[in-house]
Amino acid sequence: MLVAGGAALACLGLLVTGCGDDSESGPATLRYSWWGNAERADLMKQAIALFESKNPDIKITPSFQEYEAYWQKMATETAGGNAPDVLQMDFSYLREYADRGVLYDLKKQTGGNLVLSDLLAGFQGAGEVDGALYGVPVGGNTWSLYYNPAIFAKAGVPEPAAGWTWQDYRTGMAKIAEATDSYGGGNYTGIIYNLEARLRQQGGQLFTPDGKLGFTREQLSAFWTEGQELIEAEVVLPVEKAVQIKPRSGFVDDLIATELGWDNFLVRYAAEVKTPLKLAPVPTDNPGQLGQYLKPAMLLSASSRTDHPEEAAKLISFLINDPEVGRIFGGNRGLPATNAQRAAAQLQGPLAEVAAYEKSIADQLTKAPPAPPKGAGSVEATFIRISEELHYGRISVAQAVQEFFTEAEQKLGS
Repeated sequence: MLVAGGAALACLGLLVTGCGDDSESGPATLRYSWWGNAERADLMKQAIALFESKNPDIKITPSFQEYEAYWQKMATETAGGNAPDVLQMDFSYLREYADRGVLYDLKKQTGGNLVLSDLLAGFQGAGEVDGALYGVPVGGNTWSLYYNPAIFAKAGVPEPAAGWTWQDYRTGMAKIAEATDSYGGGNYTGIIYNLEARLRQQGGQLFTPDGKLGFTREQLSAFWTEGQELIEAEVVLPVEKAVQIKPRSGFVDDLIATELGWDNFLVRYAAEVKTPLKLAPVPTDNPGQLGQYLKPAMLLSASSRTDHPEEAAKLISFLINDPEVGRIFGGNRGLPATNAQRAAAQLQGPLAEVAAYEKSIADQLTKAPPAPPKGAGSVEATFIRISEELHYGRISVAQAVQEFFTEAEQKLGS
Protein backbone atom coordinates (compact mmCIF):
# COMPACT_ATOMS: atom_id res chain seq x y z
CA MET A 1 0.00 0.00 0.00
CA LEU A 2 2.84 2.41 0.84
CA VAL A 3 4.50 1.74 -2.51
CA ALA A 4 1.26 2.28 -4.37
CA GLY A 5 0.59 5.47 -2.42
CA GLY A 6 4.08 6.77 -3.19
CA ALA A 7 3.60 6.06 -6.88
CA ALA A 8 0.30 7.93 -6.85
CA LEU A 9 1.92 10.94 -5.19
CA ALA A 10 4.76 10.88 -7.69
CA CYS A 11 2.27 10.79 -10.54
CA LEU A 12 0.36 13.71 -9.00
CA GLY A 13 3.62 15.65 -8.78
CA LEU A 14 4.19 15.12 -12.48
CA LEU A 15 0.77 16.50 -13.30
CA VAL A 16 1.26 19.59 -11.12
CA THR A 17 4.63 20.41 -12.66
CA GLY A 18 3.33 19.91 -16.18
CA CYS A 19 5.71 17.02 -16.87
CA GLY A 20 4.78 13.71 -18.40
CA ASP A 21 2.19 12.85 -21.03
CA ASP A 22 -1.27 14.18 -20.15
CA SER A 23 -2.83 12.96 -23.38
CA GLU A 24 -3.59 9.52 -21.95
CA SER A 25 -4.70 10.66 -18.50
CA GLY A 26 -7.05 13.56 -19.29
CA PRO A 27 -6.78 17.27 -20.00
CA ALA A 28 -3.38 18.81 -20.74
CA THR A 29 -2.03 20.67 -17.71
CA LEU A 30 -0.11 23.91 -18.20
CA ARG A 31 1.94 25.71 -15.58
CA TYR A 32 1.48 29.46 -15.97
CA SER A 33 3.61 31.95 -14.01
CA TRP A 34 3.42 35.74 -13.80
CA TRP A 35 4.46 38.60 -11.54
CA GLY A 36 2.04 40.89 -9.78
CA ASN A 37 0.23 41.62 -6.56
CA ALA A 38 -2.87 40.09 -5.00
CA GLU A 39 -5.16 42.30 -7.10
CA ARG A 40 -3.68 41.02 -10.36
CA ALA A 41 -3.83 37.46 -9.03
CA ASP A 42 -7.56 37.83 -8.42
CA LEU A 43 -8.08 39.18 -11.94
CA MET A 44 -5.94 36.40 -13.39
CA LYS A 45 -7.99 33.82 -11.51
CA GLN A 46 -11.10 35.11 -13.30
CA ALA A 47 -9.36 35.03 -16.69
CA ILE A 48 -8.06 31.49 -16.15
CA ALA A 49 -11.51 30.26 -15.11
CA LEU A 50 -12.94 31.79 -18.29
CA PHE A 51 -10.25 30.12 -20.41
CA GLU A 52 -10.83 26.72 -18.83
CA SER A 53 -14.59 27.02 -19.33
CA LYS A 54 -14.00 27.58 -23.06
CA ASN A 55 -11.17 25.01 -23.28
CA PRO A 56 -12.19 22.07 -21.08
CA ASP A 57 -9.33 19.97 -22.47
CA ILE A 58 -6.74 22.32 -20.89
CA LYS A 59 -6.16 22.91 -17.19
CA ILE A 60 -4.00 25.70 -15.76
CA THR A 61 -1.78 25.50 -12.68
CA PRO A 62 -1.14 29.15 -11.75
CA SER A 63 1.80 30.68 -9.88
CA PHE A 64 2.65 34.31 -9.14
CA GLN A 65 5.15 36.33 -7.15
CA GLU A 66 6.12 39.97 -6.74
CA TYR A 67 8.47 41.22 -9.47
CA GLU A 68 11.87 40.62 -7.82
CA ALA A 69 10.89 37.25 -6.36
CA TYR A 70 9.44 36.21 -9.72
CA TRP A 71 12.72 36.71 -11.57
CA GLN A 72 14.70 34.98 -8.85
CA LYS A 73 12.43 31.97 -9.14
CA MET A 74 12.48 32.10 -12.94
CA ALA A 75 16.29 32.10 -12.97
CA THR A 76 16.31 28.99 -10.78
CA GLU A 77 13.62 27.14 -12.72
CA THR A 78 15.04 27.85 -16.15
CA ALA A 79 18.55 26.91 -15.05
CA GLY A 80 17.16 23.58 -13.85
CA GLY A 81 15.22 22.96 -17.07
CA ASN A 82 11.91 23.29 -15.24
CA ALA A 83 10.44 26.49 -16.69
CA PRO A 84 6.64 26.91 -16.63
CA ASP A 85 4.83 26.18 -19.89
CA VAL A 86 3.71 29.81 -20.17
CA LEU A 87 5.50 32.68 -18.47
CA GLN A 88 5.13 36.41 -18.23
CA MET A 89 8.14 38.13 -19.78
CA ASP A 90 9.65 41.59 -19.32
CA PHE A 91 10.86 43.21 -22.55
CA SER A 92 14.21 43.94 -20.92
CA TYR A 93 14.81 40.21 -20.27
CA LEU A 94 13.47 38.86 -23.56
CA ARG A 95 16.74 38.67 -25.50
CA GLU A 96 18.63 37.21 -22.55
CA TYR A 97 16.15 34.35 -22.14
CA ALA A 98 15.85 33.85 -25.89
CA ASP A 99 19.63 33.63 -26.29
CA ARG A 100 19.75 31.01 -23.54
CA GLY A 101 17.35 28.80 -25.49
CA VAL A 102 14.72 28.99 -22.77
CA LEU A 103 11.88 30.26 -24.97
CA TYR A 104 9.77 28.63 -27.67
CA ASP A 105 9.45 30.16 -31.14
CA LEU A 106 5.77 31.09 -31.23
CA LYS A 107 5.87 31.67 -34.99
CA LYS A 108 5.33 27.91 -35.25
CA GLN A 109 1.82 28.47 -33.86
CA THR A 110 0.78 31.73 -35.54
CA GLY A 111 -2.27 31.74 -37.79
CA GLY A 112 -3.68 28.71 -36.02
CA ASN A 113 -3.45 28.42 -32.25
CA LEU A 114 -1.99 31.91 -31.91
CA VAL A 115 -3.86 34.83 -33.49
CA LEU A 116 -1.88 38.09 -33.80
CA SER A 117 -3.88 39.91 -36.48
CA ASP A 118 -5.66 42.20 -33.99
CA LEU A 119 -2.48 43.56 -32.36
CA LEU A 120 -2.14 47.33 -32.64
CA ALA A 121 0.16 48.21 -35.53
CA GLY A 122 2.84 49.44 -33.13
CA PHE A 123 3.00 46.04 -31.45
CA GLN A 124 3.36 44.03 -34.65
CA GLY A 125 6.76 42.36 -34.57
CA ALA A 126 7.46 43.24 -30.94
CA GLY A 127 8.80 40.16 -29.21
CA GLU A 128 10.89 39.00 -32.16
CA VAL A 129 14.56 38.14 -31.73
CA ASP A 130 16.66 37.19 -34.75
CA GLY A 131 13.57 36.35 -36.79
CA ALA A 132 11.90 34.15 -34.16
CA LEU A 133 8.91 35.19 -32.04
CA TYR A 134 9.66 34.64 -28.36
CA GLY A 135 7.03 36.85 -26.77
CA VAL A 136 3.66 38.42 -27.52
CA PRO A 137 2.81 41.85 -26.02
CA VAL A 138 0.04 41.96 -23.46
CA GLY A 139 0.03 45.71 -23.18
CA GLY A 140 2.31 48.71 -23.35
CA ASN A 141 2.85 52.44 -23.51
CA THR A 142 4.81 55.16 -25.30
CA TRP A 143 7.21 57.92 -24.22
CA SER A 144 5.52 61.30 -23.93
CA LEU A 145 5.66 64.92 -22.80
CA TYR A 146 3.56 65.77 -19.74
CA TYR A 147 2.63 69.36 -19.03
CA ASN A 148 0.55 71.44 -16.64
CA PRO A 149 -1.67 73.72 -18.79
CA ALA A 150 -2.45 76.02 -15.86
CA ILE A 151 1.23 76.94 -15.47
CA PHE A 152 1.60 77.46 -19.23
CA ALA A 153 -1.38 79.83 -19.18
CA LYS A 154 0.02 81.72 -16.20
CA ALA A 155 3.32 82.21 -18.05
CA GLY A 156 1.62 83.14 -21.32
CA VAL A 157 3.34 80.26 -23.13
CA PRO A 158 1.43 78.33 -25.85
CA GLU A 159 0.73 74.72 -24.90
CA PRO A 160 2.99 72.06 -26.45
CA ALA A 161 1.65 70.67 -29.71
CA ALA A 162 2.70 68.57 -32.67
CA GLY A 163 5.61 70.26 -34.40
CA TRP A 164 7.25 71.50 -31.21
CA THR A 165 11.04 71.41 -31.59
CA TRP A 166 13.51 70.83 -28.78
CA GLN A 167 14.42 74.51 -28.99
CA ASP A 168 10.72 75.43 -28.66
CA TYR A 169 10.62 73.24 -25.56
CA ARG A 170 13.70 74.83 -23.99
CA THR A 171 12.44 78.35 -24.80
CA GLY A 172 9.06 77.55 -23.28
CA MET A 173 10.68 76.17 -20.12
CA ALA A 174 12.84 79.29 -19.78
CA LYS A 175 9.82 81.60 -20.08
CA ILE A 176 7.92 79.59 -17.46
CA ALA A 177 10.87 79.69 -15.04
CA GLU A 178 11.10 83.47 -15.49
CA ALA A 179 7.38 84.26 -15.29
CA THR A 180 6.18 81.87 -12.56
CA ASP A 181 7.28 80.22 -9.33
CA SER A 182 7.68 76.91 -11.18
CA TYR A 183 10.67 75.44 -12.99
CA GLY A 184 10.22 74.74 -16.67
CA GLY A 185 10.62 71.01 -16.13
CA GLY A 186 12.80 68.21 -14.91
CA ASN A 187 16.28 67.82 -16.37
CA TYR A 188 15.44 65.47 -19.23
CA THR A 189 19.11 64.74 -19.94
CA GLY A 190 19.26 62.52 -16.87
CA ILE A 191 16.92 59.94 -18.43
CA ILE A 192 18.26 57.51 -21.02
CA TYR A 193 14.90 57.21 -22.82
CA ASN A 194 15.10 60.89 -23.76
CA LEU A 195 18.46 60.18 -25.35
CA GLU A 196 16.86 57.23 -27.14
CA ALA A 197 14.03 59.45 -28.45
CA ARG A 198 16.58 61.96 -29.75
CA LEU A 199 18.60 59.21 -31.43
CA ARG A 200 15.52 57.66 -33.06
CA GLN A 201 14.44 61.06 -34.36
CA GLN A 202 17.83 61.26 -36.06
CA GLY A 203 17.56 57.74 -37.48
CA GLY A 204 19.75 56.19 -34.78
CA GLN A 205 19.22 53.79 -31.90
CA LEU A 206 20.18 53.21 -28.28
CA PHE A 207 21.65 49.74 -28.91
CA THR A 208 22.88 48.11 -32.10
CA PRO A 209 21.40 44.77 -33.23
CA ASP A 210 24.54 43.01 -31.97
CA GLY A 211 24.13 44.44 -28.47
CA LYS A 212 26.54 47.38 -28.41
CA LEU A 213 25.93 51.07 -27.70
CA GLY A 214 24.28 52.69 -30.71
CA PHE A 215 25.64 56.21 -30.17
CA THR A 216 28.98 57.98 -29.95
CA ARG A 217 30.79 59.82 -27.21
CA GLU A 218 30.24 63.03 -29.13
CA GLN A 219 26.46 62.51 -29.21
CA LEU A 220 26.31 61.84 -25.46
CA SER A 221 28.58 64.82 -24.77
CA ALA A 222 26.27 67.15 -26.72
CA PHE A 223 23.21 65.76 -24.91
CA TRP A 224 24.68 66.16 -21.42
CA THR A 225 26.10 69.59 -22.26
CA GLU A 226 22.55 70.64 -23.15
CA GLY A 227 21.44 69.61 -19.68
CA GLN A 228 24.24 71.55 -18.01
CA GLU A 229 23.21 74.70 -19.87
CA LEU A 230 19.65 74.29 -18.54
CA ILE A 231 21.01 73.96 -15.00
CA GLU A 232 23.18 77.07 -15.33
CA ALA A 233 20.19 79.03 -16.64
CA GLU A 234 18.12 77.84 -13.63
CA VAL A 235 15.44 76.53 -15.98
CA VAL A 236 15.13 72.95 -14.68
CA LEU A 237 14.43 71.52 -11.24
CA PRO A 238 17.73 71.29 -9.31
CA VAL A 239 18.87 67.75 -8.63
CA GLU A 240 18.94 68.45 -4.88
CA LYS A 241 15.20 69.19 -4.87
CA ALA A 242 14.42 66.27 -7.21
CA VAL A 243 16.16 63.84 -4.84
CA GLN A 244 14.59 65.44 -1.78
CA ILE A 245 10.99 64.92 -2.92
CA LYS A 246 11.41 61.30 -4.12
CA PRO A 247 9.44 59.10 -4.68
CA ARG A 248 7.09 61.95 -5.60
CA SER A 249 7.52 63.69 -8.93
CA GLY A 250 8.34 67.31 -9.63
CA PHE A 251 4.67 67.99 -10.34
CA VAL A 252 4.08 68.06 -6.58
CA ASP A 253 3.30 71.60 -5.39
CA ASP A 254 3.66 72.81 -9.01
CA LEU A 255 7.44 72.64 -8.76
CA ILE A 256 7.68 71.91 -12.50
CA ALA A 257 5.51 72.56 -15.54
CA THR A 258 6.67 69.67 -17.72
CA GLU A 259 8.23 66.22 -17.63
CA LEU A 260 9.01 63.46 -20.11
CA GLY A 261 8.08 59.88 -19.27
CA TRP A 262 6.00 56.81 -20.14
CA ASP A 263 2.43 57.90 -20.73
CA ASN A 264 0.93 55.49 -18.19
CA PHE A 265 2.63 57.53 -15.43
CA LEU A 266 -0.30 59.89 -15.84
CA VAL A 267 -2.16 57.78 -13.26
CA ARG A 268 0.56 58.50 -10.71
CA TYR A 269 1.12 62.14 -11.63
CA ALA A 270 -2.59 62.95 -11.64
CA ALA A 271 -2.76 62.04 -7.97
CA GLU A 272 0.01 64.54 -7.14
CA VAL A 273 -1.46 67.72 -8.67
CA LYS A 274 -4.44 69.97 -8.07
CA THR A 275 -4.88 70.89 -11.73
CA PRO A 276 -5.23 68.33 -14.55
CA LEU A 277 -2.14 67.43 -16.58
CA LYS A 278 -2.10 66.85 -20.32
CA LEU A 279 -0.05 64.75 -22.73
CA ALA A 280 1.72 65.94 -25.87
CA PRO A 281 4.08 64.38 -28.42
CA VAL A 282 7.80 64.37 -27.68
CA PRO A 283 9.55 67.47 -29.14
CA THR A 284 11.48 66.77 -32.33
CA ASP A 285 13.76 68.61 -34.74
CA ASN A 286 12.83 66.16 -37.50
CA PRO A 287 9.26 66.86 -38.69
CA GLY A 288 7.18 63.72 -38.90
CA GLN A 289 9.61 61.66 -36.82
CA LEU A 290 8.72 61.65 -33.14
CA GLY A 291 10.99 58.74 -32.29
CA GLN A 292 8.12 57.30 -30.25
CA TYR A 293 7.04 53.65 -30.25
CA LEU A 294 4.81 51.34 -28.26
CA LYS A 295 6.98 49.57 -25.71
CA PRO A 296 5.54 46.29 -24.39
CA ALA A 297 4.83 46.64 -20.67
CA MET A 298 4.96 42.88 -20.50
CA LEU A 299 4.79 39.91 -22.86
CA LEU A 300 3.72 36.29 -22.73
CA SER A 301 6.20 33.59 -23.68
CA ALA A 302 6.23 29.79 -23.81
CA SER A 303 8.95 27.47 -22.61
CA SER A 304 11.07 25.71 -25.22
CA ARG A 305 10.71 22.58 -23.06
CA THR A 306 6.92 22.56 -22.86
CA ASP A 307 5.23 19.30 -23.78
CA HIS A 308 2.18 21.28 -24.94
CA PRO A 309 3.18 24.08 -27.35
CA GLU A 310 -0.24 24.09 -29.04
CA GLU A 311 -2.10 24.50 -25.76
CA ALA A 312 0.41 27.12 -24.55
CA ALA A 313 -0.19 29.12 -27.73
CA LYS A 314 -3.96 28.87 -27.22
CA LEU A 315 -3.63 30.29 -23.70
CA ILE A 316 -1.45 33.16 -24.88
CA SER A 317 -3.81 33.93 -27.75
CA PHE A 318 -6.80 33.93 -25.40
CA LEU A 319 -5.16 36.23 -22.86
CA ILE A 320 -4.33 38.89 -25.47
CA ASN A 321 -7.42 38.64 -27.69
CA ASP A 322 -10.51 37.71 -25.70
CA PRO A 323 -12.66 40.84 -25.11
CA GLU A 324 -13.92 39.57 -21.76
CA VAL A 325 -10.31 39.25 -20.57
CA GLY A 326 -9.82 42.87 -21.65
CA ARG A 327 -12.82 43.87 -19.55
CA ILE A 328 -11.53 41.90 -16.56
CA PHE A 329 -8.06 43.46 -16.52
CA GLY A 330 -8.79 46.97 -17.79
CA GLY A 331 -5.44 48.77 -17.53
CA ASN A 332 -3.95 46.48 -14.88
CA ARG A 333 -1.42 45.01 -17.33
CA GLY A 334 -0.84 48.27 -19.20
CA LEU A 335 -3.13 49.45 -21.98
CA PRO A 336 -4.21 46.30 -23.89
CA ALA A 337 -2.18 45.36 -26.95
CA THR A 338 -5.12 44.37 -29.17
CA ASN A 339 -7.95 46.49 -30.54
CA ALA A 340 -10.65 44.18 -29.20
CA GLN A 341 -9.34 44.30 -25.65
CA ARG A 342 -8.82 48.07 -25.71
CA ALA A 343 -12.43 48.49 -26.81
CA ALA A 344 -13.64 46.20 -24.03
CA ALA A 345 -11.40 47.51 -21.24
CA GLN A 346 -13.79 50.27 -20.10
CA LEU A 347 -10.92 52.62 -19.29
CA GLN A 348 -11.72 55.64 -17.16
CA GLY A 349 -9.97 58.73 -15.82
CA PRO A 350 -6.24 59.07 -16.60
CA LEU A 351 -6.07 55.73 -18.41
CA ALA A 352 -8.83 56.82 -20.78
CA GLU A 353 -6.83 59.99 -21.47
CA VAL A 354 -3.71 57.91 -22.18
CA ALA A 355 -5.65 55.69 -24.60
CA ALA A 356 -7.04 58.75 -26.41
CA TYR A 357 -3.56 60.27 -26.61
CA GLU A 358 -2.04 57.10 -28.09
CA LYS A 359 -4.85 56.93 -30.64
CA SER A 360 -4.17 60.54 -31.67
CA ILE A 361 -0.52 59.79 -32.54
CA ALA A 362 -0.94 56.18 -33.66
CA ASP A 363 0.02 56.95 -37.26
CA GLN A 364 3.31 58.51 -36.07
CA LEU A 365 4.43 55.65 -33.84
CA THR A 366 7.21 53.59 -35.39
CA LYS A 367 8.22 49.96 -34.86
CA ALA A 368 9.68 49.18 -31.45
CA PRO A 369 13.43 48.62 -31.34
CA PRO A 370 14.74 45.07 -30.98
CA ALA A 371 14.67 43.62 -27.47
CA PRO A 372 17.55 45.19 -25.53
CA PRO A 373 20.73 43.16 -24.94
CA LYS A 374 21.66 41.52 -21.67
CA GLY A 375 23.07 44.19 -19.39
CA ALA A 376 20.80 46.96 -20.73
CA GLY A 377 19.17 47.42 -17.32
CA SER A 378 22.57 47.92 -15.70
CA VAL A 379 23.50 50.40 -18.44
CA GLU A 380 20.36 52.43 -17.65
CA ALA A 381 21.21 52.41 -13.93
CA THR A 382 24.74 53.58 -14.77
CA PHE A 383 23.33 56.40 -16.92
CA ILE A 384 21.11 57.60 -14.06
CA ARG A 385 23.91 57.48 -11.48
CA ILE A 386 26.51 59.28 -13.60
CA SER A 387 24.09 61.94 -14.88
CA GLU A 388 23.09 62.64 -11.28
CA GLU A 389 26.75 63.14 -10.34
CA LEU A 390 27.04 65.49 -13.33
CA HIS A 391 23.97 67.47 -12.29
CA TYR A 392 25.38 67.85 -8.79
CA GLY A 393 28.48 69.39 -10.39
CA ARG A 394 30.81 66.74 -8.99
CA ILE A 395 32.20 65.76 -12.40
CA SER A 396 32.55 67.41 -15.80
CA VAL A 397 30.74 66.40 -18.98
CA ALA A 398 33.97 64.94 -20.36
CA GLN A 399 34.52 62.87 -17.21
CA ALA A 400 30.90 61.72 -17.20
CA VAL A 401 31.03 60.58 -20.82
CA GLN A 402 34.30 58.70 -20.33
CA GLU A 403 33.04 57.01 -17.17
CA PHE A 404 29.75 56.02 -18.78
CA PHE A 405 31.29 54.48 -21.90
CA THR A 406 33.86 52.56 -19.86
CA GLU A 407 31.25 51.05 -17.55
CA ALA A 408 28.57 50.52 -20.20
CA GLU A 409 30.88 48.67 -22.57
CA GLN A 410 31.98 46.41 -19.73
CA LYS A 411 28.38 45.63 -18.78
CA LEU A 412 27.48 44.87 -22.41
CA GLY A 413 30.58 42.73 -22.86
CA SER A 414 31.74 44.75 -25.84
